[in-house]
Amino acid sequence: MSEMSFEQMLNESFKTIHTGEVVEGTVFSVKPDEIILNIGCKADGILTRSEYTNESNLDLTTVVKVGDTMEAKVLKVNDGEGQVILTYKRLAAEKGNKRIEDAFNNQEVLKAKVTQVLDGGICVMVDEVRIFIPASLVSDTYEKDLNKYKDEEIEFVITEYNPKRRRYIGNRRMLLTAERDKAQKELMERIHVGDVIEGTIKNVTDFGAFVDLGGADGLLHISEMSWGRVESPKKVFKSGDTVRAFIKDIQGNKIALSMKFEDENPWKDADKKFAIGNIVTGKVARMTDFGAFVEIEKGVDALLHVSQISKDHIEKPSDVLKVGDEVTAKIVDFNLDDKKISLSIKATLPEEPEENKEDDDAEAVSVNIDEVIAAEAAEDNAADAVEASESTEESNE
Repeated sequence: MSEMSFEQMLNESFKTIHTGEVVEGTVFSVKPDEIILNIGCKADGILTRSEYTNESNLDLTTVVKVGDTMEAKVLKVNDGEGQVILTYKRLAAEKGNKRIEDAFNNQEVLKAKVTQVLDGGICVMVDEVRIFIPASLVSDTYEKDLNKYKDEEIEFVITEYNPKRRRYIGNRRMLLTAERDKAQKELMERIHVGDVIEGTIKNVTDFGAFVDLGGADGLLHISEMSWGRVESPKKVFKSGDTVRAFIKDIQGNKIALSMKFEDENPWKDADKKFAIGNIVTGKVARMTDFGAFVEIEKGVDALLHVSQISKDHIEKPSDVLKVGDEVTAKIVDFNLDDKKISLSIKATLPEEPEENKEDDDAEAVSVNIDEVIAAEAAEDNAADAVEASESTEESNE
């Protein structure tokens, strides 16, 4: 038996590979667009960028280095130049399909980075498998702009797996809803009416603000935002603001909040502070045709009627006052039950001198209105008689 030559022994040492086979190789050269692997056969294994990833601009030198070991799948045993063409992404996709199938069957929670934002949803990649998450399944609330999720890592479950059509649908909303329900249950078991809590303004409407309490939303109605008058919640709060309030009522899962803390009630001891006859100073808060409302203490507005602004006649308050003006007035009426206070500037003005009053009275007495009217009537009658006489004479002529 003849001995084998070195070349024959070398050839025998190389394994035989076939198309579709998975091989393991060692990187001995890497370029930005190509990886060369020693796969233990006569020819080198060539792995191009397009067969490594779907990212067209990826620099391969940033993801692998000489000496790394990796698996790939054989696409062609001989490309015409004695080289073996390999693919990594197709092998990864096959493994990914299996991974997705297992996750679908077991309802496993997956985590992946958002690679693409579309009009109707977002896309993530799991082991080279593209998974689509529709906009309606991205969040448990309406999301107007999905771009904020770009490049973010999110968790989701697979709710549809159809490898024949390459249709893989993810659902993030399911996880968020389950998490919210759990947090809501824990919150409702923990809170009670009267508890003081902190929350974050989630949404502001014309009638109030919804506050995120960490598991459920509470409604802070416009009437409960302050002891004073609030014209518009949007002028007071914005989304993201932190508020301190207390729980006024709980009905099922509905939570009513209030910021009208009793120790801050401006009507406390109001019968003493705002007793009739007291002089107070405040600023005009708003105007009407019949009067001006003056804030005499934070949360307490009093009415200054147009007839009580001056001793002179005034058509409307805006003729002499404007919002922000500081006024000093006397309290002339107080109703604690209805929380109504009436003011008068006129009552603070000094009395007119007595001599002026006497002069006015004397002038008033010296004039007899009946006599004036009678005299005027007599003059009119005389003038009519003269005119009639002249008309008669002209007629006779």
